[in-house]
This record gives sequence, structure tokens and C-alpha cells, in this order.
Amino acid sequence: MHCPFCRNADSRVIDSRTADDGSAIRRRRECTACHRRFTTVETSSLSVVKRSGVVEPFSRQKVVAGVRKACQGRPVSDDDLALLAQQVEETVRAAGAAQINAHDVGLAILGPLRELDEVAYLRFASVYSAFTSLEDFEAAIAALRAERPIDPVTEGDSATVGPSEPGSH
Repeated sequence: MHCPFCRNADSRVIDSRTADDGSAIRRRRECTACHRRFTTVETSSLSVVKRSGVVEPFSRQKVVAGVRKACQGRPVSDDDLALLAQQVEETVRAAGAAQINAHDVGLAILGPLRELDEVAYLRFASVYSAFTSLEDFEAAIAALRAERPIDPVTEGDSATVGPSEPGSH
């Protein structure tokens, strides 16, 4: 790291702290030549390899923008989308690779989006998985239903929703 004041290549670390929810390290440094202090922020880089072969830095904003389209008209807040993007980044960083395929980023989006809003999940999955027929939608909906626990209130459980007993008024 070059000193921003005298351009000397040697400095010593005085203090280190985590920043940005632990995804970066803030270091306070002192130049060994001019003894002036400066701050650096170190982050690990994560790159996304697109289908075309282009490599670009991972961006939470791109995740939010892509998911926002699927969430149009749904009760999903900007805070919900920011949290989803953070979850996606944590998931892809946990893979431990410096580069990840765009396809894997899409897969990492599906889980948290499904938890957030099932309609938005279906919209995103239909584009991401390139649904080509009604059967694709039916299969995705059937999978959602198979994994969702049955709620007796919405399913009309007759034991709790039946007519009241005579004389119980």
C-alpha cells in the first residue's frame, strides 16, 4: 500500500476493525517514511461470470434490481429486498470461490425469494428457469404446495369452522 502523501511503499498497521457487517476490514496505517496516518478499507473481491463469458464484480444492487421486477405489485419493501440481497451475497461468498457463475447467483436468489413471497418467486423462477409451458408453472406450483404446511384455517378444517351447537348462544 503506497502512502497517499509521499508515495512510500512501506507502512505499518496501527489498528484494524471490521466494517460493513464484517465484509470489509478498516485499517489505520502509518507511513514509515513521513509518519503520516491514513486509512485503508480491504474487501475480498467476488466476481460473477456471465453466460457470455464477461466477468464483472458481484453487485447487491443488481440482485435487488432483478428481484424488484418479480416483486412488482407485491407487498415487498425495499428493506426486504436489501436483506434478500445480503442473504444472496452471504450464500455465494460461503462457496469460497473468487468467481461464481451467474447461474449460481440465480440459484442463490430462489431460496430467500421463495421465503419472502411465493408469487414473486414464481415470476422470477419462470424467467430464470425459462418456463415454456403451463406444465412448467403447474409443476412449480405443485412443488410449492407440497412443501407448504397445511393451514387448517385456510383449508376449512370442519372441526374448528363447523356450525355452532344449538343453545350455545
